[in-house]
Amino acid sequence: MYAKYRQMTIQQRYNGVIDYFSEVMPNPKSELEFESSWQLLLAVVLSAQCTDKRVNMVTPALFRRYPTPTHMADSTKEEIFDLIKSINFPNNKAENLLLAARKIVGNYGGKVPESIEQLESLRGVGRKSANVIASICFGADAIAVDTHVFRVANRIGLTENSKNPLQTEQVLSKYFPKKLLSTAHHWLILHGRYTCTARKPKCAECGIIQYCNYATTLGAEKEW
Repeated sequence: MYAKYRQMTIQQRYNGVIDYFSEVMPNPKSELEFESSWQLLLAVVLSAQCTDKRVNMVTPALFRRYPTPTHMADSTKEEIFDLIKSINFPNNKAENLLLAARKIVGNYGGKVPESIEQLESLRGVGRKSANVIASICFGADAIAVDTHVFRVANRIGLTENSKNPLQTEQVLSKYFPKKLLSTAHHWLILHGRYTCTARKPKCAECGIIQYCNYATTLGAEKEW
């Protein structure tokens, strides 16, 4: 029964995953709460090694205090730290946010830049964060690869032995249609958070188990 799934091509695997999520999760959204590209930038920088739930508890006060990059650029690291001290690594993140705000004001006229390359030039904004902001706020055809996406893509078989997030991003960008890249990011991250969890994936509850390399090769199919 499972042999045909083991023999499927990678494109067939992608097609099955796309068909499933398009039906059950047609409009996935980020679990970070924001209303502008500036707010998303702040939230994404804070979310590094921290849960979205915790970030969402902190950002309302931060957004009120710093409604624009200019407001933050005129602030101090200590003032920012006081608002984000319950977040992991608040000292580093306070400095990153301050320097990012000052560069946005000094180099980009006070507006969050739109290109991935320009976003990556900001302190505290790596490629994953830049892809998130560019795809969600500016419509870039990009997929952000965090720990969930990296793990789930390898486990399912959407990638094979990718050694780092950039390799994963390159493969996912090849097989997912461009118009679905940002959506696919949300599919995989939410699937990784709630179903395909790191330590004990919930294979018995998984809607894409028939397309999953892990399930059909390592015995999880016994739970079907």
